[in-house]
Amino acid sequence: MTSLLFHKYHGLGNDYLVCHRSVAEQLSIEQVRLICHRHYGLGSDGLLVDSGDRHDPTLRIINSDGSEAEKSGNGLRIYARYLFDISRVGHAPFLVHTAGGDVHCRVHEDPHQITVEMGRANFSPAALPALIEQPEALNYPLKLADETLLVSLVSMGNPHCVVLVDKLDLALVHRLGPQIENHPLFPKRTNVQLVEVVDRNTLRIGIWERGAGFTMASGSSSCAAASVMRKLGRVDNAVSVNMPGGQLQITFGDEFQVSMCGPVHKIGSLMLDEDCFAGGDDANRF
Repeated sequence: MTSLLFHKYHGLGNDYLVCHRSVAEQLSIEQVRLICHRHYGLGSDGLLVDSGDRHDPTLRIINSDGSEAEKSGNGLRIYARYLFDISRVGHAPFLVHTAGGDVHCRVHEDPHQITVEMGRANFSPAALPALIEQPEALNYPLKLADETLLVSLVSMGNPHCVVLVDKLDLALVHRLGPQIENHPLFPKRTNVQLVEVVDRNTLRIGIWERGAGFTMASGSSSCAAASVMRKLGRVDNAVSVNMPGGQLQITFGDEFQVSMCGPVHKIGSLMLDEDCFAGGDDANRF
């Protein structure tokens, strides 16, 4: 077995483990879930798998529950910093391939700051996918068990359901998040953001992430929330998105091209011991 080497980073408290493809290929989905577990494993919101391709970096994203994500803004910033740390890239912009589309990344002179060109926000429900037969779903009535919410849908290469609220309440994120994530309207589930508009350049959001639950911060969620509020005319072209973990800067170009800038910090490099997998059926630990 190849050495199980992982590198741990966080972007505003949203933490990921990064490993080479040769490590990930040895792991079952149950083992990935165990490695990401906060008590039985190394602990993380997910696993970022590096293809190892020097000329065409490709990122695979696995959530902490073992499901796969098409795209992750924080994951991309972390992956960019990882590539910089191992000298695969410098400060010049470079392309990264993801299942949710190609993006350009740039590591600033201060390598803690990373910019990612996230691509165009897509407001078509079919892009998420969502089972709504109309061109856009803005302020769409979503029926839950005990209430109906007005939600707005957008894809950033991965699915998002945005709920505008008068005042952000994180307890409400915990209550509504899993209901919306697993709503039958979303056959592949969805990420969820509750959004408070502070002013035309400032948002506060709480995030329930598909496959990971409540998270301190999310890059793609910040882009999604800002895109919906821009579409609704509530914010301008430069937006600060504030989350429990910190702040990201979102800017818009033509036709809802979205750029995100924010910090990444390295926690350390960790060698996993195979004893982590001892003790019987991993599924019984969850």
